[in-house]
Amino acid sequence: MNWMSDQRYMLDKQYKDADNFHARAALHARFGTNEYPWPRWVFDHFDLPADGRILELGCGPALLWRNNLDRIPVEWNITLSDFSPGMVQEARQYLSGNEHPFAFEQIDIQSISFPDDSFDAVVANHMLYHVPDREKGIAEVRRVLKPGGYFYAATNGEPHLRELFEWMKKIAPDCLGKDPPSTRGFALENGAEQLSRSFAEVEMDRYEEDLKVTEAEPFVAYVASTDRLNDDQLATLAEQVAAKIERCGTIHITKSQGLFISF
Repeated sequence: MNWMSDQRYMLDKQYKDADNFHARAALHARFGTNEYPWPRWVFDHFDLPADGRILELGCGPALLWRNNLDRIPVEWNITLSDFSPGMVQEARQYLSGNEHPFAFEQIDIQSISFPDDSFDAVVANHMLYHVPDREKGIAEVRRVLKPGGYFYAATNGEPHLRELFEWMKKIAPDCLGKDPPSTRGFALENGAEQLSRSFAEVEMDRYEEDLKVTEAEPFVAYVASTDRLNDDQLATLAEQVAAKIERCGTIHITKSQGLFISF
């Protein structure tokens, strides 16, 4: 098992709360080149009945729904879930006081605590690469979907953030293991084959965006959130990134993101 799918490490270190998530999301939000936000783009793909039942797995701090509160049909029944109880609590806090009655659950995708044919849609936004037994998890999603239901699964492609990972490896050559994280487990290049074991139809749409980073601090904060470099290494990285931005004005980082739609 690699660190990307080590559930104990993810629960204790990466997603005990939303701090690491926010550090990473901030880099994308501040320096992304696509003016149309990722959460709005994902929501655009939802094709659901007016009274649809939706389950999100790995909801994190509910960024998808916080950015689309103005678009949610009144009669949608939405359950937000995460493997991390800390993330579930943060999602609940962020959505407290809004008019839509969200439900919240702690759920492991490998054993979903709902009956067969429960939902019109299941959403898994950048989380399937963390699942140790993905085949079982995807089969569980298929089980809880109603006939004709949709599974929306977002992930990254192999080139995703490759320049950022190269900066990290310059400082600590072994910090990421053999391959960059985005190539492991479930990616745009291998996700369709995995999904097709449980779904008859699998489509994919790509989100076009790169990063043009003009400040060193958010770059280094993202790297710090991965927990792969120590403090001295982060300080060295900060100096090198700041010098590059001073010299060139910007650092280009490739992004590769997309959404699988399975039914």
